[in-house]
Amino acid sequence: MKKLFIIAGIALTTISCGTSPQQSTKVETVKTILPVDPTVYANSITSDELKEMLYTFASDEFEGRHTGEKGQKMAAEYLKQHYVALGIPSPISEDDYYQEVPLLNQKSPETEITVNGVTFKNYEDLVMSGASATQTINASDIVYAGYGIEDEKYSSYKGLDVEGKIVLVKKGEPKNQDGTYVTSGTKEDTKWSVGRQALASKRDVARKKGVKALLFMDEAYLKMAANYMKSAATSGNDGRITLKDKQDGMLQILISEKLGKALLATIDTDDTSKSIKSNLKIDVTSNSEEVHSENVVAFIKGSEKPDEIIVLSAHLDHEGIKNGEIYNGADDDGSGTVAILEIAEAFKKAQEAGHGPKRSILFLHVTGEEKGLLGSSYYADIDPIFPLENTVANLNIDMIGRIDPKREGERNYIYLIGSDKLSTELHNISEEVNKKYTNIELDYTFNDDNDPNRFYYRSDHYNFAKNNVPIIFYFNGTHDDYHRPSDTPDKIEYDLLENRTRLVFYTAWELANRADRIIVDKATEK
Repeated sequence: MKKLFIIAGIALTTISCGTSPQQSTKVETVKTILPVDPTVYANSITSDELKEMLYTFASDEFEGRHTGEKGQKMAAEYLKQHYVALGIPSPISEDDYYQEVPLLNQKSPETEITVNGVTFKNYEDLVMSGASATQTINASDIVYAGYGIEDEKYSSYKGLDVEGKIVLVKKGEPKNQDGTYVTSGTKEDTKWSVGRQALASKRDVARKKGVKALLFMDEAYLKMAANYMKSAATSGNDGRITLKDKQDGMLQILISEKLGKALLATIDTDDTSKSIKSNLKIDVTSNSEEVHSENVVAFIKGSEKPDEIIVLSAHLDHEGIKNGEIYNGADDDGSGTVAILEIAEAFKKAQEAGHGPKRSILFLHVTGEEKGLLGSSYYADIDPIFPLENTVANLNIDMIGRIDPKREGERNYIYLIGSDKLSTELHNISEEVNKKYTNIELDYTFNDDNDPNRFYYRSDHYNFAKNNVPIIFYFNGTHDDYHRPSDTPDKIEYDLLENRTRLVFYTAWELANRADRIIVDKATEK
């Protein structure tokens, strides 16, 4: 609590007003303003309140909080009402705590290709993962781009203009006479070689070059994908939720050798890029459906630097109901969600006592994390409520209520990821705050650039980090109940949840109230 003291033994300053014996004496009161003690507000973060909220948020009633479905809507309303009760407003408009996130359930479309009057059917000679719109494409010529590779040592696109055109490529990559790959000089498979990674790599090249439709001939991968997608469509379980605002305009179609040879008879042996005359027609009937979801946002305006924003984030969604079982998601990410609610209450108490943060705090509960970090991507890439250049840092909480089995017996820890990736100063502040207030072991195991789990890229902070906003990701590690129906609130270690939540609060407090904004000394090129 901020304290104002009048120094005992008031200092007297005597001011001479000439030589008159009747001198006037002015008494000045010297005031000493001591720093506010944040522990007063941190102590309002309690295990009892965290437990009470989590038993509601991760209850069966919320049906696993699947993106866009009833349980997720209930979760969003729960969060809104909590902020209303606390008297913390929305940054959007009065009573509107929802940032709408337009999504699309992208289901396998009905696709048919005709070449010179011969029709090739879906799931037999071709398959396409998704399309946002029904359309027909006619072409009298297409571009053959061989292996579809763009590499320092080999380019299939050299001298080709493929923007707005249909491009045909085939699987694999060229080899030297000794059997080594041209792109690598070794016999080890590269990202261009086989399977899903090759499809993704060649797709990304084509997309960057403005290709309208990519036909990728890979017989083995087609059969595997077609069997899976046909089975999913038949059972009604197909579909992938994506951001409507980020729909890929390029069609991506896996095709068989039969279809590939109908377009170019010598495709197996011919690696030379060229234009091909062909009477081609692609008919696509979209089965995609709109999904309505929302981020929940609340805001405490800074008293001195209101345009500088600290974002505290956690995802409100989980896996929903699968095979009749509810995936409650108590740790993932009910723990982070209720932590933010308690942090918000602590900041509000400080504000009511006249000690509101100097910088503004945005409490951001994002949707669609389990579907590919969709809510945070929408906020950071499409519709940031506050400009990212004004965003000082993002503290992201995703699973802080349990103990990693590898840490049994050493329970007073938290994994920190990303604190030093963009700002040395942020990392140092985090360390100092922990040492001063919470004394948790800060474990950087998963902060290693070579961490095979790649957790740095797997939660919502990453959409801020890729835009050069410094981040810290707070994480307790995975456990046997991760993404299972058994992730329930009775298994949460509430004393640890309390202390870890306080750590985030203290860090946010320091970032919000320090004199200078933290320096980004490791910015990356976008």
